[in-house]
Amino acid sequence: MPTRFQTFLLAFLLLLGRARAETGYSAWLEYGPSAGRYEALPDIVVALGDSPVMQSARQELQRGLKSMLGKNVRETAHLPEENAIVIGTFAEVVKLSIMFGVPADFSDDGYVLKDVVIGPRHYLLAAGRNERGVLNGVFALLRKIALGELLDDLNVAEIPANALRIVNHWDNLNGTIERGYGGRSIFWENDHVTTNLARVGDYGRLLASIGVNGCSLNNVNADSRLLTPAYLPEVAALAGALRPWGVQVYLSVDFASPQKIGGLDTFDPLDPRVAAFWSGSIDRLYAQIPDFGGIVLKADSEGRVGPSAYHRTHADAANVIARALRPHGGVLFYRGFVYDHHMDWRNLKNDRARAAYDNFHALDGAFDDNVLVQIKHGPIDFQAREPVSPLFAGLEKTRRAIELQITQEYTGQQRHLCFLVPMWKEVLDFDLRFHGENTPVKALVAGKAEHQPPGAFVGVSNVGRDTNWLGSILAMANLYGFGRLAWNPDLSADQIAREWTQMTFGANSQVVQTISDMELHSWRTYENYTGPLGAQTLTDILGSHYGPGIEASEKNGWGQWHRADEQGIGMDRTVATGTGFIGQYPPEVARLYESEATCPDELLLFFHHVPYTHVLHSGKTVIQSIYDSHYEGAGAAAAFVKQWESLHGLVDESRYAEVRKALEYQSGHAMVWRDAICQYFARLSGIPDAQGRVGHHPNRVEAESMELNGYRVVPVTPWEDASGGEAIALTNRTGMAGFRYNGPSGHFDLAVQYFDQNNGAAHYRVTVNGATVDEWTADRWLPSALLDGNTSCRRTVRGIKLQHGDRIDIEGSADGGEKAGVDYVEVNSPAELNP
Repeated sequence: MPTRFQTFLLAFLLLLGRARAETGYSAWLEYGPSAGRYEALPDIVVALGDSPVMQSARQELQRGLKSMLGKNVRETAHLPEENAIVIGTFAEVVKLSIMFGVPADFSDDGYVLKDVVIGPRHYLLAAGRNERGVLNGVFALLRKIALGELLDDLNVAEIPANALRIVNHWDNLNGTIERGYGGRSIFWENDHVTTNLARVGDYGRLLASIGVNGCSLNNVNADSRLLTPAYLPEVAALAGALRPWGVQVYLSVDFASPQKIGGLDTFDPLDPRVAAFWSGSIDRLYAQIPDFGGIVLKADSEGRVGPSAYHRTHADAANVIARALRPHGGVLFYRGFVYDHHMDWRNLKNDRARAAYDNFHALDGAFDDNVLVQIKHGPIDFQAREPVSPLFAGLEKTRRAIELQITQEYTGQQRHLCFLVPMWKEVLDFDLRFHGENTPVKALVAGKAEHQPPGAFVGVSNVGRDTNWLGSILAMANLYGFGRLAWNPDLSADQIAREWTQMTFGANSQVVQTISDMELHSWRTYENYTGPLGAQTLTDILGSHYGPGIEASEKNGWGQWHRADEQGIGMDRTVATGTGFIGQYPPEVARLYESEATCPDELLLFFHHVPYTHVLHSGKTVIQSIYDSHYEGAGAAAAFVKQWESLHGLVDESRYAEVRKALEYQSGHAMVWRDAICQYFARLSGIPDAQGRVGHHPNRVEAESMELNGYRVVPVTPWEDASGGEAIALTNRTGMAGFRYNGPSGHFDLAVQYFDQNNGAAHYRVTVNGATVDEWTADRWLPSALLDGNTSCRRTVRGIKLQHGDRIDIEGSADGGEKAGVDYVEVNSPAELNP
């Protein structure tokens, strides 16, 4: 029995080791000291089996118990005459005469955690029908310990709601990642497999810990070379790195591969030569990778060729590959993201939202049973808010996979905190009233509704080589949440947020409460300062998909229209007068959306074009709601900084500083969004803000009104992305912009709104009466080389003493193409910093 001093010393050393290791790389598997009491937990493990997956399970158990409890776990292959932890498949456990009740229909990957008493001995059992189930059970046990849960009289049996729980990656062979915000590919570099397979294995461990059992390795805009014999050993190497964690690999393929690499003059899916090409290619894949999972296919979408080239159907395209996969037990994920991106925007009956249903509903029942139609959760494209795709109810005989986007393409690109689990929960719990019955989306996907085939969960992950995988520590909650929901979509957003926070940052109650609260409010906050009332995220859809660009979605063929004009805003998707999209839903849901009187406020502009003076259920007009929500959202983003600062000293310094910097950036960028949206709609509608905020910034000094030396005034495009539509940029390598402070004397926060382009690293210095009060280099990577809403940033110096008449100057030094642009300066009392 250790003394009290020894116990204290052990805890101190564990905390010290944790503090040194906290880079974000271990994510939620930090395995810091547990808050629970587990003195009675055995320190002997009986591991039944020595396959790679069983070795991972055994080693993970030893690693977790050592790190969290300080236990040096001994291993034996035989049942000892003392208490022990037993891990193995059901078949192996029964051989030891350990009897326990398991339902006959217990599925693969499920696990049992049970305290089994045999005579005077207690055996803590972690068992599964297959070895992946054993691994899932071990991770579940370690999660319980990390969360401080009781293990007394343990009796848990869990099976996954979805047999296939897959992450898609949009990685290219050259190492870039489409819509990747966490660094370069962990799989590919310089057109070959990465040399760092250890990192791939570590990613497999993270996936296994949340129950994910599949991973596609490349972009859905696929490179045909991956199916050539030269690349198959490289794919096999990646499969080998993921295999010990029970994660099967998948590949995205180019539908034109028979022509591009097969030597054929066609890729017609009904041509026997094409079928032979796919059969031979798949056979070679399985020869290299016997446990290969299957294929992901994007066809007839966004310039990718497909069956329409030969007047064939999507079922023809899917089945020719699925039949090549069938002898090997493989599956085909056929993406339902098929639409015409050259639609005539002037035709008010055209509607991208209709596309998935229009393309696939009539083919229901024509797909082979190893085909899953992969459906984005909403009918457009991962917007901050969309309704549920009606295709989930439009397919009855076809397997469905729901596609969720973990990488935050339209939701802040991991530069903004935006916890997506609450949004996903709204989608999964939405009752589509299929055949007039209670049928939430999660039941339709899982095949739990009557006579429905089983489906799958797919998440677009796009982790990269950044230390913390996604480029943001807090964004990792989305990857964790995806896995937990894929396993059990009944879990609440609150439970998932608290689990992730405690496993990532430790059990301190203030830390858990504060971070969970921030995560849970972040999606609505982001929605509030970006896309109002279902008008979608009003971003630059023609470029970055990041900063504000309200008109980018109009007057083009991409179909993400919001139809804003001088009188009103919104898409008329009604059956009565609009595009008819609402008619794709089951009748009860269609009736809800068809009437403005019953349509929820948060989706009104998705389904209806209404005047700005239309009164919402909230009692506000549409235009006032736009103003209010954007000011509320920006205020909430600023509050995140204060919430995080309350944790100083309770979170390790490196992660504290990294997250604080990110939240301060988000707070500033939320104000860019706020001002852009509000300025735009105030000008368009001609209706002022009832609270007098929009266009009124009494503490703001526009850069174009300052005394300029080496700077010139430049227009900003789009105009609403800069205060007053203009900014200043250097004409030479250096310059200065300055003004006299004409406010009252006192201590103030000085905020500089500047531009951080991605084609250089300009330097800024701020002086008051010649004395430097702040300086920095604009070296953040943002997705634009222009002065616009993508690159507009805010730098705040707190508590500066100012006297009336003081001289404030900004000195800029250009670098590369970055011209040290400035939009404005604000001098505020601390309480007014985020008005």
